[in-house]
Amino acid sequence: MERRSCVITGANSGIGRAAAVQLARAGWRVVLACRSRERSEPALREVEAAGGAGSAQLMLVDMSSQASIRSFARELLAAQGRLDGLVHNAADFDVGRKTPRLTGEGIESVWATNHLGPVLLTELLLPALRRSPAGRILTVASRGLSLYPRLTVHLEDPEFRQRRFSVQKAYYQSKLAQVMYTCWLAEQLAGTPATVNCVWVTNVKIDTGRYPNLSPLQRAAYSLKSRLSISPEEMARAYVHLLDSPEVAGVSGRCFDEKNRMVETSRPSRDREAILRLMALTERYLGPLTESRSAADS
Repeated sequence: MERRSCVITGANSGIGRAAAVQLARAGWRVVLACRSRERSEPALREVEAAGGAGSAQLMLVDMSSQASIRSFARELLAAQGRLDGLVHNAADFDVGRKTPRLTGEGIESVWATNHLGPVLLTELLLPALRRSPAGRILTVASRGLSLYPRLTVHLEDPEFRQRRFSVQKAYYQSKLAQVMYTCWLAEQLAGTPATVNCVWVTNVKIDTGRYPNLSPLQRAAYSLKSRLSISPEEMARAYVHLLDSPEVAGVSGRCFDEKNRMVETSRPSRDREAILRLMALTERYLGPLTESRSAADS
């Protein structure tokens, strides 16, 4: 039997790595889409050990770079015509960052990585996902959004060029945008076998060594927080459930928590006019999305 295939961004560590291992064990073939070959090789070996020969492939992509994403999509589509799953696990959230960091394309990195990158990659890979009997797309948001029920995407200045930068505000804005994109994309996919849903990640133990700029107070806070957090492996089970379980077949445009329960999102996240304005803004960065799909098809 042919293996189902799935792309997981940021699969070199944490939840993404754990999900890749679990999917490989379940018989999937996983493409680990990561920035660094050196940092990703240990994850590749672990996934291959879990799933056996042919269960894993490492491909490089920088989710903050539109050029890198387009190159990755071309290479992937040239190698395989069908894709059964896509997980937007990669994210930019360096809690020690005090000032904006611009990408090589001149876009604020959190906005570029957490919202624009997933939208572009999804659009480019949709032809392959629609060739699957049930292509499933997972966007990833944060349970922390529940603390900001009135949060909206700042459509006039999503990159904090005219207002004071806060990496936390930038992060939650980008994750709200992903929830809204999930709603929009579900409408676009209506009537096709493909579906899209959003995972709300709860508090998960993190490796603070990945954030060298943390202050002693921040390190102490994260140490305390970790005691109340679940493991990456526990959170990854929610990813695998949404990709692999027949219970969610045909379900689209919804958000789920770590216990596979549907989450009711904020009123601003469901505002149809706001969603359309967000997608119009997104197209100003990426170009017309239907043209992206046509280019990937050709």
